[in-house]
Amino acid sequence: MSTTTIRGAGIVTLVLAALLGSAFALGRGLMAEMGATPSGATANANNTHYADQPPATDLSPTPSDSPSPSTSPSPRDGEPASDGPYGSITSTGSSRVALTFDDGPDPQYTPQVLALLKHYRVKATFCVVGENAASHPGLIQAIVSEGHTLCNHSWDHDENMGQRSRDAIRNDLLRTNEAIRAAAPKARIVYYRQPGGNWTAPIVSIAEDMGMTSLHWAVDPADWQMPGAKQIYTTVLTETQPGAIVLMHDAGGDRAGTVEALQHLLPELLSQFQLEALPTGTT
Repeated sequence: MSTTTIRGAGIVTLVLAALLGSAFALGRGLMAEMGATPSGATANANNTHYADQPPATDLSPTPSDSPSPSTSPSPRDGEPASDGPYGSITSTGSSRVALTFDDGPDPQYTPQVLALLKHYRVKATFCVVGENAASHPGLIQAIVSEGHTLCNHSWDHDENMGQRSRDAIRNDLLRTNEAIRAAAPKARIVYYRQPGGNWTAPIVSIAEDMGMTSLHWAVDPADWQMPGAKQIYTTVLTETQPGAIVLMHDAGGDRAGTVEALQHLLPELLSQFQLEALPTGTT
């Protein structure tokens, strides 16, 4: 075999070895990336995690669905925007912004949220889960006594409520209202929010028959995914427009990021908007 042939074979061997080494390194990198734990996902597995999994049907608005600041008109007073799924509302009906908190009450995070709201003199709306209301009646009383609005969020965060019979849906909502009123007998509950935003026509119809408006949202920072305080802050501040209903969570998992984001969000939002609790009317 000539010297040229041997040298050529050696070069080919080196090239193949380099390519195989690169492929091996790339494969290990991809495996490490896929197996990495998402940032912030450190909640105790023994705690209740209502919102740690995405809903069966995601009907929440995406950033591309949100009107741009240059084209979004302010809602006219007294006319809530019933343009959410199945006629649920996504707007306060005025230029004011409503902060809403789902899945509580929670003995760790709800008091922190209440303290921040009190410090900045902001009223909000709490969509509470019936079994949590029954377990923590003192927190329901605190929410009401500090002037916040209560909203029914089903008994045990049933994202598949729409697959149940009309009687089962009605009984679930009724049981939740009874748990809330056991803690706060004079509380007015005029809103219902379906877990996961998985609305169906029967749910909206039954809620309406029970005197409750179906409450959706316009801004969703997906804080249930625990993206970190900075991402929650950025999404809410960027996407909130006059009249927006903002979705956040004070329970259902590790909400430390939400609480931290709220510390910076409240003064920023107050510099741009009036913040309100959704109205409950008069008794």
